[in-house]
Amino acid sequence: MDERTALRMLAADLSGAGDDAAVVDGTVITTDMLHEATDFPAGTTRYTAGWRAVGASLSDVAAMGATATAAVAVYAAPTFDEAELRSFVDGACDVCTAVDAEYVGGDLDGHQEFTVATTAVGETDAPVRRSGATPGDAVCVTGTLGRTAAAIRLFENGDAERGNDLFRFTPRVATGETLRDHATAMMDSSDGLARSLHQLAEASDCGFDLDVDRVPVDSSVDEVARNDADRRECALHFGEDFELVFTVPETALETVRTATDVDVTRVGTVSESGSGVVAGGGPLPDRGFTHASDASEP
Repeated sequence: MDERTALRMLAADLSGAGDDAAVVDGTVITTDMLHEATDFPAGTTRYTAGWRAVGASLSDVAAMGATATAAVAVYAAPTFDEAELRSFVDGACDVCTAVDAEYVGGDLDGHQEFTVATTAVGETDAPVRRSGATPGDAVCVTGTLGRTAAAIRLFENGDAERGNDLFRFTPRVATGETLRDHATAMMDSSDGLARSLHQLAEASDCGFDLDVDRVPVDSSVDEVARNDADRRECALHFGEDFELVFTVPETALETVRTATDVDVTRVGTVSESGSGVVAGGGPLPDRGFTHASDASEP
């Protein structure tokens, strides 16, 4: 099985699974694993790795509309270098501070490849799930897309400083809290916008009509894109940008835009069940990020 098929199988047997995080008596909990071969290109600093790994789990908390409270991490590596370990923890602490949460520790383990497993917790009595999108709702995203695809190209081109800068994102926790009272369905864009829409469509039993021209592409993509098709690929399919993808009633759209602390862009409309995920009149491929060492680069 591929990763998505395996997750779908497990979600069918686990009642608390299926969203970006599980919710137990108002406590939101999520966990992630990142590997050097698939998630940290050559040139990624341990500070960036700590920030990004913990940030990935905090992004899941944000996608539930929850208030982030704390995070922990397992740090595994062939050897323990004091400077690298301290730098990793500094990054983990700083991303928690950025969203008013606390990094409270974790575990160390020896491993043949630098690997990080993170867990974040939060609180909410009204979680936003993936299953509430309704035909006619507006489909929106926060921020811009394509940062990670651009960062990887920059790492490959030897510009590690810029790559690290783009890799350090701020989890949209504050935005998620604001959206909690308005969004009908929500998840983060870690798998890419296209795949996120397919996942939301499956969970909500609906379709989506995406206006590709409205998708907000990060300016860094224009520096590295080979052509317009490549630019679109970076923004729609590569993923790992950790923005929020959500649906909201038309009547609440302007309220959301005014209330949130980041740019919100409408990129489409929820359609009826069975209509599929379409863009430009044709089907939008269900293609996105995958945790595989042989995955193609953007």
